[in-house]
Amino acid sequence: MSTVLITGANRGLGFEFCHQYAAAGWNVLACCRRPQAAKNLEALAVRQPGISLHALDVADHRQIERLAGELGGRAIDVLLNNAGVYGDSKPNAFGSIDYDRWLEVFRINTLAPVKLAETLLPHIMRSQRKLIVAITSLMGSMTDNSSGGAILYRSSKAALNAAMKSLAIDLRGRGVGVLILHPGWVKTDMGGTNAPTSPEESIAGMRRVIDQFTLEASGRFFNFKGQEQPW
Repeated sequence: MSTVLITGANRGLGFEFCHQYAAAGWNVLACCRRPQAAKNLEALAVRQPGISLHALDVADHRQIERLAGELGGRAIDVLLNNAGVYGDSKPNAFGSIDYDRWLEVFRINTLAPVKLAETLLPHIMRSQRKLIVAITSLMGSMTDNSSGGAILYRSSKAALNAAMKSLAIDLRGRGVGVLILHPGWVKTDMGGTNAPTSPEESIAGMRRVIDQFTLEASGRFFNFKGQEQPW
């Protein structure tokens, strides 16, 4: 049975990933900052015994290292870096940028996925699939940026894309793949109610892309429909 580790599992895309992977018979390592407060996730884990809950603040590197120790020799087929924050707001736009907040956004959106990949690589290497997935955004695309704004979020996702591209090259020789995915504009707390795509549709699409992954696609940037995206 395959195993997926999902960060930011308590709501939005992460929660739907947990729901769909568990329903498909996967073992799901569901990670969030406060599992004891994640009532919907707890309830899902009761209904789906393949889900185990793990406390993890991805911004805390010591917690990432502790989680790796707790997992022991367990294999992870898919490391799914989903946790992320937006960070931008009208009071925090150019001219009054909160630089401490910007650093926090980078720590969560960019540094954490790299640290997780680095720390959990032995677990990934033990698996059959050997895949690292980064949930990014088309807002990290230089080519697609025609509206400006969202400096904190855009820059953190552009940096994530660059880091994951490098990991794809560095890890290819070990048979480890890296998949960079744009989930679309989704109806979540971050995406808002005007978004055209439901979490169910987005996750189902991304799961298809993940299932069809081959090492030839490592380091490439796709959306949830499997369409390649511009850098």
